[in-house]
Amino acid sequence: MTVRVRFAPSPTGMFHVGGARSALQNWIYAKQQGGVFVLRIEDTDAARNKPEWTEGILSALDWIGISRGSYEGPYFQSENAGEHRAAAARLYESGRAYYCDCTREDVQARTGSQYQGYDGYHRDRGLGPGPGHALRFRTPDEGATVVVDLIRGEPTFENKLIEDFVIARGDGSPVFLLANVVDDMTMGITHVIRAEEHLPNTPKQQLLWDALGVKPPVWAHVPVVVNEKRQKLSKRRDKVALEAYREEGYLAGAMRNYLMLLGWAPSGDREIVPWSVIEDEFRLDEVNPSPAFFDEKKLRAFNGEYIRALPVAEFVDACQPWLTGTGTIAPPPWQPEEFDADAFAAVAPLAQTRIAVLSEIVSNVDFLFLASPLIDEAAWTKTMKDGSAELLDDAVAAFEALESWDAESLKSTLEAVGAERGLKLGKTQAPVRVAVTGRTVGLPLFESLEVLGRERTLTRMRAARLRLV
Repeated sequence: MTVRVRFAPSPTGMFHVGGARSALQNWIYAKQQGGVFVLRIEDTDAARNKPEWTEGILSALDWIGISRGSYEGPYFQSENAGEHRAAAARLYESGRAYYCDCTREDVQARTGSQYQGYDGYHRDRGLGPGPGHALRFRTPDEGATVVVDLIRGEPTFENKLIEDFVIARGDGSPVFLLANVVDDMTMGITHVIRAEEHLPNTPKQQLLWDALGVKPPVWAHVPVVVNEKRQKLSKRRDKVALEAYREEGYLAGAMRNYLMLLGWAPSGDREIVPWSVIEDEFRLDEVNPSPAFFDEKKLRAFNGEYIRALPVAEFVDACQPWLTGTGTIAPPPWQPEEFDADAFAAVAPLAQTRIAVLSEIVSNVDFLFLASPLIDEAAWTKTMKDGSAELLDDAVAAFEALESWDAESLKSTLEAVGAERGLKLGKTQAPVRVAVTGRTVGLPLFESLEVLGRERTLTRMRAARLRLV
């Protein structure tokens, strides 16, 4: 038997990090088993679907390493509508489903409760198809449905607690539960690896598989992804869009490494490992069923490690979208003609050790490409105190006299200026840094001044001195 797994997102919004985690787990499992990864776009919610969301799914999968052409599909659920309706008809004709015209209010009036499920009123009344007649599945009265799950063991659901659920609406259109089952049957899916939130639907779907005469797939429900408050990640509340992380400057390798740690860990006391190790060691039955905490701070630290591990040339290339404002990346504060590739190459090794996401490159190097620095007013107020004007005067004079404009000479010269005032280098260089870069933190100061050059450095220091008059 060829293993066939599927990833079935809905094109109704940005690509969720939890969905990306599930896609990767399906992808690796299929690869380990010599199987097939199927991409199915569940697009039957016509009111919310947009073509750009589908393209976003494909682009996001590309980014995390599931490239187009390497999987089967994409298929579209809407294209299988005929099979969905045919399956609903078979279930009705075999007596496994029946029609019902009860409204929610009808059920509440009979049961006296708004919380009780459907009471089976039309089970044996022989109502036929017609406008407003929903088709309900006839759940067995006795016994239990056992879901054999690679991660969760054998969750058992008593059939008497499962109401006769709707499988086709009053207009005849099948609901998601049935469409999902029929699609998996049609595509020969052998293993369904998906999020824990789908587990409550699984006994109903397994009953449908049985009623349609097909052996159910192997189930594996991976843990729900939660925030720091242990709440399920929400698009309305949390930062969950994979695209947002990509545009902020997270590396694909760091992201997929981190996503695979949500509920699983490689061998040994390590977390940052080559992708080949993850592909080799990942096991579905080793996934922890407990909720998995999506820790953005930890992801950020991961990304910093990945950035520092890049060869400098690759780091330079990786920064280009943020330096040039290409694609969906916001343009930098300088004009294209102001950018100096050689100057950036000179400071790139310094910046590489200091940023955690690629978008931070802009604030670290903008002083090199702007006519004047972007002054952080809070930093200015904090740094430019009594004595700063005189210190800048002395530093300008000392720098003007330098024969060699290099980092070592600049450092020793400013140290001497500070020593005459009884100041350590840290206190001495702070006003110079703010005057030249506009900030109190950034790249190593003297290497930055060397790249910026004598004329521009002195011009900025003089301008800062005039502002202190």
